[in-house]
Amino acid sequence: MRSILTLLFLLVLPLEISAETTGPDYQTDVAPILKKYCAGCHNDGDREGDFSLESYASLQKGTDDGPAFLPGDAENSRLIRLLTGAAEPLMPPEDEPRPSEQEVATLKAWIEAGAKGPEGVEPDRLQLIVPSIESHAKQQPVAALDLSPDGDRLAVARYSQVTLHKAATQEGAAVAVDEGRTVGAYPGKVTSVAFSPDGSRLITASGVTGLGGVAAIWNVDDGELVREFRGHRDILYDATLSPDGTLLATCSYDKTIILWDVASGEQLRTLSGHNGAVYDVAFSPDGQFLVSASADDTCKVWRVSDGERMDTLGQPLKEAYCCTFSPDGRFIVAGGADNSLRVWRFVSKDRPRINPQVIARFAHEGPIVQLEFTPDGSKLVSVAEDRTVKVWNTRGYRELKLWENEPEVAMALTVGPAGESFVLGRMDGTLARYAIPAGPSGSGEQGPAEIEAVAVTAGDIQTVKEQEPNNTPAEAATVQVPAEISGTIAGKVGDAADFDLYRFAAKAGEEWVIEVNAARSKSPLDSFVEVLDADGNRIERVLLQAVRDSYFTFRGKNADQANDFRIFNWEEMELNEYLYANGEVVKLWLYPRGPDSGFNVYPGAGKRWGYFDTTPLAHALGEPAYIVQPHPPGTELIPNGLPVFRLYYENDDDARRQLGNDSKLFFTAPADGEYLVKIKDVRGYEQKDFSYKLAIRPRKPDFKVTLHGANPSVEPGSSKEFRVTVNRMDNFDGPIRVDISGLPRGFHATTPIVIEEGQIEAMGVIQADQDAAKPTSENAKATRVLAKAEIRGQEVVHEANNLGEIKLGEAPKLLVTILPADGGAVPVATPPDGPMEFEIQPGETIMLKVRVERSGQKGLVSFGKEGAGRNLPFGLYVDNVGLNGLLIPEDEEVRDFFITAANWVPGQSRLFHLKAAQAGGVTSQPVLLHVRGKEQVAER
Repeated sequence: MRSILTLLFLLVLPLEISAETTGPDYQTDVAPILKKYCAGCHNDGDREGDFSLESYASLQKGTDDGPAFLPGDAENSRLIRLLTGAAEPLMPPEDEPRPSEQEVATLKAWIEAGAKGPEGVEPDRLQLIVPSIESHAKQQPVAALDLSPDGDRLAVARYSQVTLHKAATQEGAAVAVDEGRTVGAYPGKVTSVAFSPDGSRLITASGVTGLGGVAAIWNVDDGELVREFRGHRDILYDATLSPDGTLLATCSYDKTIILWDVASGEQLRTLSGHNGAVYDVAFSPDGQFLVSASADDTCKVWRVSDGERMDTLGQPLKEAYCCTFSPDGRFIVAGGADNSLRVWRFVSKDRPRINPQVIARFAHEGPIVQLEFTPDGSKLVSVAEDRTVKVWNTRGYRELKLWENEPEVAMALTVGPAGESFVLGRMDGTLARYAIPAGPSGSGEQGPAEIEAVAVTAGDIQTVKEQEPNNTPAEAATVQVPAEISGTIAGKVGDAADFDLYRFAAKAGEEWVIEVNAARSKSPLDSFVEVLDADGNRIERVLLQAVRDSYFTFRGKNADQANDFRIFNWEEMELNEYLYANGEVVKLWLYPRGPDSGFNVYPGAGKRWGYFDTTPLAHALGEPAYIVQPHPPGTELIPNGLPVFRLYYENDDDARRQLGNDSKLFFTAPADGEYLVKIKDVRGYEQKDFSYKLAIRPRKPDFKVTLHGANPSVEPGSSKEFRVTVNRMDNFDGPIRVDISGLPRGFHATTPIVIEEGQIEAMGVIQADQDAAKPTSENAKATRVLAKAEIRGQEVVHEANNLGEIKLGEAPKLLVTILPADGGAVPVATPPDGPMEFEIQPGETIMLKVRVERSGQKGLVSFGKEGAGRNLPFGLYVDNVGLNGLLIPEDEEVRDFFITAANWVPGQSRLFHLKAAQAGGVTSQPVLLHVRGKEQVAER
C-alpha cells in the first residue's frame, strides 16, 4: 500500500511543478487585462506613445525607451513599473480605470514565468473573452432588414445571426413569416444586411465593439461564404455594394470608410476625415459618389474614383445616423440625433463645392435612425426613436402619413421593391408591414381648401351712430355695410370693461376691411378689433404649424425694428419663410451677412410688417421663436413635435404700420351668414372721451408709385440711379411694371422696371451717351412714368411723378463697368447696342468683376454692403463682402465680386447695376442677369 501511494505522489508532482513554472496564460489571463485597461490608447491603430499592446507581437516590440517587459524580472519590467507608479508617467492616467492588485499580480506572475506568448497562430483579434451570459429574451432585437429585389425573400439580422425567410405580404401589427434558414456565422453583432442588385447574394456587416469588424458576401441559395473583408479596427455599422456590384463600401466606429474590390477582396482605399464613428454610407445611383453619416455631426460626400472629399455637410446639430441619395441622384437626404430631416441639392460632381441645403424639417420628437426612399423617389420613409414612423411626399418633403406609439422602438427598415409597403424590425424582435399611402394627404395636403376670394358689390357707405346696450350678441346693432360707425368705449361704473358689438351680413369669400380711426383723431382709445361668428365665438383664420424651433440671441427686439433679427440656427431658415414669436408673425427678407448680423424682415426698410394682421411686439433675449407654415382652418396636421398656433380674425395695431396705434383687420367670410365686429380698448380701459370711428368696407387693393432721384445731372458716357417705390394699399402684393418714356435724345433709362411681388421698391439708371446733346427746355421735362399692375384680373394704370428736369453734366470723374472675371461667369451675350448678359442658376454663386476708370477721383470707391447689388432679383445678393462691403481701395481699379442665388429663386431676367458712393453716386451701365430656374425641391 505504501508503495502505491508513493508512486501516485511521484506521478502528480511533475504536474504541479509544471503549472507553477508555466504561470498565467497570455490569451486567457493576460490579454484581457491589457485590452481592458491599455489597448484603447495603445493599439496598432493609434499607437499612443509609439507603443501598442494590442497583440503579443506588438507588445514584444516595446518602445524607443526599451522593451516593455523583461522575462523573469517583473519588478524591473517597464510595463509593471508604469502600472505601479515606480516609473513615470503613471499608467493608466489617474482619471482612468486602473487594474486591481490581483490583476497586477497576474501580470507580474506571467512575466516572472517567462512572459510566454500564445502557442501557434495568435487567435483572431475579434475573439471576445467575456463570461457567457444567457439571454432570457424570447426573440433577439431586429438590427437590420432587407427585401430581395423581387420581394419574395426577407433577410433579418438579429445580433449574431442572419435568417432568410419567405416574405410575407399582409399589412398589420405582426408579420407571419416562415422559420427561415440561417445564413453564415458572425463574430459578434450583425449591424446591416442587404441583397445584391440581382438578389443572388447577401451582404452583411458585423463585428465586436473595440476589437474589429467584418463584412461578408454570401450566396443566397446555399448560404456559402463568397468572401470576407477585414480591415476595420472596430465594429462595422454598414456595408453597401455599388450599383454595378463591383465595389463594397464599409464604415465603422473606427471613424473610417474603406472601399473594397468585390472580385479580389482587395482594399482599394481608406476614406479618412470624420472625427467620429461613421454610422451609414450610401452610393449615388451612378456609383461615382459616396455619402457618409457620422457622429461628428456631419455628413461627407466622397468621389469614389480617387477618394477625394467633395463636400462636408455641416448643418446637422448632433450626430448624423443615416444618409442616402435620392433615386434620381439629385439630392442627398440625412437624419440623426437632432430630430431633423435634411435635404441637400447635390452639385459637387465635377469639383469640390458647397452642396446647398434646401430643406431642414423638424421631423420627429426623437433621433431619426432610418431613412429609405421608394424606388420611384416620390416618397421617403423615416423611423425614429420616439416610436414613430412617417411617410413623406418628396415634393416639398411634407408628411403624408404618421404611425405613432409603435409597441417598441424600430431600428430596422426596408421598403418593398414596388414602393407600396415597408417592413419594420423592432427592438422587441417583432416585424410589421405597413402600406405606403398612394396619394397625397397629411399636413398641407389634407383638409379644406382655402376660401376663394370674391369682390364685394356694395353701395355707398352708411353713417351709423352707436346705440347702447351693445355688449352681447343679442344686443348687437345690425348695420348695412359698407358703413362708418361713430361710438365711444365707456360703460357704467362697476361693470366690466366696455366693448361694442355690431352685426353685419357677408357672403362666402367676400373680403372686408374693418378699420378704426381713434388715435389719429387724438382719442385716447387704444383700439382692438375682432370678427366673431353670429354667436360671439372667435373665428379661426389660419393654422401655423412650427417646422423649426429657435430663439432670439444677442439681444431682443423692439416693436419697430425690421433689421438684425439674430436667431438661433438661422442657417436652416430661408427668405420668405414666416417667423412666429409670441403672437407676432413676420416674414424673412434678407439673410444675415455673417456672424455679426441678423435677418432683415419685411418690408426691408422702415417699421416692420406683421402678417395675418398680427401686431408687431417687443421680444426679449432668449424668447422662443419658430419658423411656421400656414394651413387653412380645419386642416388635419400630422404632429411633428413642435407647436401649432391658431390665429383668429383680430388686430390690435395696423400690421402694415400705416395707421399708427389704430386697428385694421382684413376679413374673408368663410361662409354665407351674419358676423359680429367687436371693438374695445386693448388695455381694458374706458372713458367718455374714448371715441372712435369704425369703418366696415370692402377691400380695395390698389397702389401708388413714387419716383425718387428726379432732376438728375448725368455726365456724358455715364449713368445715375433713380428709384421707384410703391405704397401698397389694402394688402395688394402683386408685381408692378413701371414704364418710362419721353427721354431727351441721347439719354436712355432702364425701362420697364418691375417692382417684384411683395416688394416695395426697384432701381434703375438713366444714361447719357458719350455724344449726348444738352437737353432743351422743351424736352428736359417731357418724361412720363406709368405704373401698371393686374388687380382681380383687370389692368390698373397710374401715372407717377416723372424724372423732372434732366441735365447733362460735365465730364465724369469716375466710370464704373461690370465685366467678366477671369475664371468667373462667361457672358452668354454681348450685344453692341445692349447690356452684357450673364446666367445664374438657383443655389449657384457666380463671379464677376467691377472696374473703375479714374479721371481725378482719388481714394477708395465703395459700392455698399448688403445692398451693393442694385435691382438684383429678390433672393439674389452680392456675397462675401465682409464688414466693409464691396469696395475698390485707393490706387486700384479692379475688384472681383460674387453673386449668389437662393435655391428657390424662379426663372426670370432682370437688369442690375452697381452704384458708387463717390463721384455723385455714379453707377455702372446695367447688366442683364438671367436666372435659369429649375424644378425646386421645396414649396416654401
